Amino acid sequence: MDVPTNKFRVAAVQTVSSTDLQRNLREAGELIGKAARAGAQLIALPEYFCLMGRHDQDKLLIKEELGSGPIQEFLAEQARRHAIWLVGGTLPLTTDDAQRIYNATLVYDPAGKQIARYDKIHLFGFRRGEESYDESVSIKAGTLNAKTFDAPCGAVGLSICYDLRFPELYRAMGDINLIIVPSAFTYTTGSAHWELLLRTRAIENQCYVLAAAQGGKHENGRRTWGHSMLIDPWGDIVDCIAEGPGFAIGDINPERISEVRASLPALKHRTM
Repeated sequence: MDVPTNKFRVAAVQTVSSTDLQRNLREAGELIGKAARAGAQLIALPEYFCLMGRHDQDKLLIKEELGSGPIQEFLAEQARRHAIWLVGGTLPLTTDDAQRIYNATLVYDPAGKQIARYDKIHLFGFRRGEESYDESVSIKAGTLNAKTFDAPCGAVGLSICYDLRFPELYRAMGDINLIIVPSAFTYTTGSAHWELLLRTRAIENQCYVLAAAQGGKHENGRRTWGHSMLIDPWGDIVDCIAEGPGFAIGDINPERISEVRASLPALKHRTM
């Protein structure tokens, strides 16, 4: 597509999702509406925005076939209602294994048409003392390839949470203007690494990074780090919300991308 010349406003919605699907959809809808009224043209939801269950297997109870189901209907309707590009955090889609789902990001255009899908590749595993997580118990990894789509701000790369630790995924996206990272970083790992990793991905790819996160104490006892933010190609934080429901918002400025890439042409200097 043509190189964009105008600023394009984006927002990262932050939630503290519960075990109640309908409550989560209602609260996400309210935040989408507020961000849209603040001028956001592209809005990203966090990972697990539709459910933070008490058990890993709870995701299986709300899984959907691609193209149908209340979560996908909600996302399409929100995109149409507000005439926005909507990156639908993640939702559980069916696999050929009845005991596991794909943790999938679906993207909708302003007409409510689903235009892109990315299934999480890297599955989170962590163990320290009594704190333990293993996403592979209930999630099947997606196909090993980078996914992008075109929006008015240029090429947009898709990733999910734990993917953030694997820079080769982002290099494989090629020339992109925006990376989106819906996440549910734990408080432990987020407080140590979240901002550092996000700013690094922005700096090394000389693009904007929009990270929508879960941020607070959940019914299931899990505590997520939050700090949803927009970062510019120099690694500066444009906007951030620390904890609780809300959103971070700011502009994708093509002139800023060009300025950074011209002054420090690292992408042209790559040898591998």
